[in-house]
Amino acid sequence: MSSTIASPQLWAVSIAVLLGLLALDFVLTRKPHDVPMREALAWSVFYLALPAAFGVYVWLAHGAEPGVEFFTGYVVEKSLSVDNLFVFMLLLTAFAVPTKLTQRVLLYGIVGALVLRGIFIAAGAALLSAGTWAFLLFGAVLIVTAAKVLRDALRSTEHTVDPGQMRVTRLLRRLMPVTDEYHGARLTIRPAGRRALTPMALVVAAVFLTDVVFAVDSVPAVYGVTSDPYLVFATNAFALLGLRALYFVLRNALAQLRHLNHGLAIILAFIGVKLVLHWAHTVWSALPDVPTPLSLVVILATLGAVTATSLIANRRDRVRMDA
Repeated sequence: MSSTIASPQLWAVSIAVLLGLLALDFVLTRKPHDVPMREALAWSVFYLALPAAFGVYVWLAHGAEPGVEFFTGYVVEKSLSVDNLFVFMLLLTAFAVPTKLTQRVLLYGIVGALVLRGIFIAAGAALLSAGTWAFLLFGAVLIVTAAKVLRDALRSTEHTVDPGQMRVTRLLRRLMPVTDEYHGARLTIRPAGRRALTPMALVVAAVFLTDVVFAVDSVPAVYGVTSDPYLVFATNAFALLGLRALYFVLRNALAQLRHLNHGLAIILAFIGVKLVLHWAHTVWSALPDVPTPLSLVVILATLGAVTATSLIANRRDRVRMDA
């Protein structure tokens, strides 16, 4: 695992670019509209080309090792972000979010995720600087998470969300009145002189709470690929920036990836074991340390396998229905 490649200037430029892209997204979503497929595809291609170009820059400017670490970390974060999108889709459906407001809710979710990831990345860097035992802690977190993800994936019941039973919505309803209808992208309004929340505020709060859960998983996962906080930040930022557009490309396909969580469980467990082995290697050098290129191969092979098995299972179900 590499030392940091980033100078203060590179940090400043990266954060400025990130803020600029977020500001652009807020401008684009200022006027609510349903996103057509052509627009979503164009932005998805842009947000895939951006990390690809950045990865090439890292490779050429800083060497093959950080380059491979960036691409591996990006693939891990992107695959986890697709699962994030699936949960967002459930929340959007449960809260009956108007189609025109979907992209603004997603953007709030992305901003919240970026802030939380930044906090967790800083905390992770502090833990790693305190000693190699942090790798053991991160590994244990990922292995436990992998077991939970696999357990949920093996259940045959469909995932549903009841907004009325969510703790965050019950808490907000106790604190302030909530209107029955959406009022555009506004989070609060003042009917009859009293401030009230809109359903938009409830769904944004639910999305933020979901961001916390995913940050606990994703940050240790990418620290399993690289110990460089800048690369951890970059992989998270690039994976999250394209989520808004990717949602509209994949919203009809997300439900078809029935084995995605099985694959994510395997990836999280693999990285968890990798972290534990890395910690053990620092104590007993005879034990193996899993190289990053091998991690990339395992992750890509797992994602390819679960995509293929999902497509095969979907085709088999269609044949049964037609029979």
